[in-house]
Amino acid sequence: MKHQSILVIDFGGQYNQLIARRVRECNVYAEVVSYTDGMKRIKELNPAGIIFTGGPNSVYDPESPHCEKEMLELGIPVLGICYGAQMMAHLLGGVVETAPVSEYGSTVVSVASDAVLLKDISAETVCWMSHTDYISSVPEGFKITALTPVCPVAAMENTEKKFYAVQFHPEVMHTEEGIKVIRNFVYNVCGCTGDWKMDSFVETSIREIREKVGSGKALCALSGGVDSSVAAVLMSKAIGKQLTCVFVDHGLLRKNEGDEVEAVFGSDGPYDLNFVRVNAQQRFYDKLAGVTEPEQKRKIIGEEFIRVFEEEAKKIGAVDFLVQGTIYPDVIESGLGKSAVIKSHHNVGGLPDHVDFKEIIEPLRMLFKDEVRKAGLELGIPENLVYRQPFPGPGLGIRIIGEVTEEKIRIVQDADYIYREEIAKAGLDRGLGQYFAALTNMRSVGVMGDFRTYDYAVALRAVNTSDFMTADAAQIPWEVLGKVTNRIVNEVKGVNRVLYDCTSKPPGTIEFE
Repeated sequence: MKHQSILVIDFGGQYNQLIARRVRECNVYAEVVSYTDGMKRIKELNPAGIIFTGGPNSVYDPESPHCEKEMLELGIPVLGICYGAQMMAHLLGGVVETAPVSEYGSTVVSVASDAVLLKDISAETVCWMSHTDYISSVPEGFKITALTPVCPVAAMENTEKKFYAVQFHPEVMHTEEGIKVIRNFVYNVCGCTGDWKMDSFVETSIREIREKVGSGKALCALSGGVDSSVAAVLMSKAIGKQLTCVFVDHGLLRKNEGDEVEAVFGSDGPYDLNFVRVNAQQRFYDKLAGVTEPEQKRKIIGEEFIRVFEEEAKKIGAVDFLVQGTIYPDVIESGLGKSAVIKSHHNVGGLPDHVDFKEIIEPLRMLFKDEVRKAGLELGIPENLVYRQPFPGPGLGIRIIGEVTEEKIRIVQDADYIYREEIAKAGLDRGLGQYFAALTNMRSVGVMGDFRTYDYAVALRAVNTSDFMTADAAQIPWEVLGKVTNRIVNEVKGVNRVLYDCTSKPPGTIEFE
């Protein structure tokens, strides 16, 4: 890695990837690794700074995740956040214990005027707290730089050693001046210059891809979504006709989407790609028959994807590389070290044990969603494609709760089409992070005309998000929801009830399964 970098050491916190995202917002490269791999990656990466994440455990519990004290003896600046702050205190001789009063949610924090990490932060600032333990006594050489009425050490620092710690979460949007804290650490403490930019990423990636592929052939898994589209164009810029893009229509796409993808990337489209469309709808339906467990559905879809690609590769001839549009949140949510698996992504945790290719190339693997969009624009991809609504690799398979059937697919396709159409008519489409219709497994009694019905309930979802790692439910105008509801109930056979999902992420996810 030629860029300056910040290494984020994950202790199982729910915001680990968000910390890395905030660092990258400062144009500094950041990477998340498990605490079990910390020292190994430090030696490989030689980071300008280290950040310890939060976590659900208590540092004084012998079974809780701990890092080597050696990490604090390397002369590299370290920032501890929440559990990471307590870890720092614990390793250096401070005292961490159960707090008399737990803090959760938005909290007013009093800040010392001469704090290095908290430079230019208001004397009274709103921060997001989430802890039951606290630092009751700081280690030798540390100065307390922030507190709350019930938390005596909301922040502490040892400027000589370049150790800094905050009990609150600067990475979440609820901490009003959190990005200033991150910037102060990466620039003022670590001395970073901000050399992580999309133009350099694209240029470097094209060169590295050419070197890796050489005279070989590559097969790109093209879904038509933002991630795989950017990956395909990036690969095309690098190796041209050595790339074949295979689009698998698994029958779990949005209404008319298969034809739309072919129109963009096929022979009549603007890109000089070898494009192959495989219609494999029935094959996927047969594999998913009777399956209701979300993780099993994801893994089935992921494995079947690979098998289709292997078959297409044999038709094409010798293919050395499989290209996928995997992005960084996919990798982290699929499980990092000993962190919990949030959900397996079909192109990460869902891969089968045997893949009939020499190597998998994932050119976007270390990018967040908004970085992928920036790379797409840098590659000259039109805005309407770059800002296309995100769509999960497993498709409608994870927007249908319970067993996937052709009838359910038809229902959710039609309902989703109506929803997206009305959102666009209302001029709300570009302002929302993601919106879609899903099919619940709930059936309820209704009345249509003079007849009793017993049909499905459709759930509508719309969120506002800047990074797809945290999200708030969007407040869609009631008249828009009313129009969508009336159209779905009247036009989509098998639906008699429409619900709106008001859940944020966390505790929910953006998708349903």
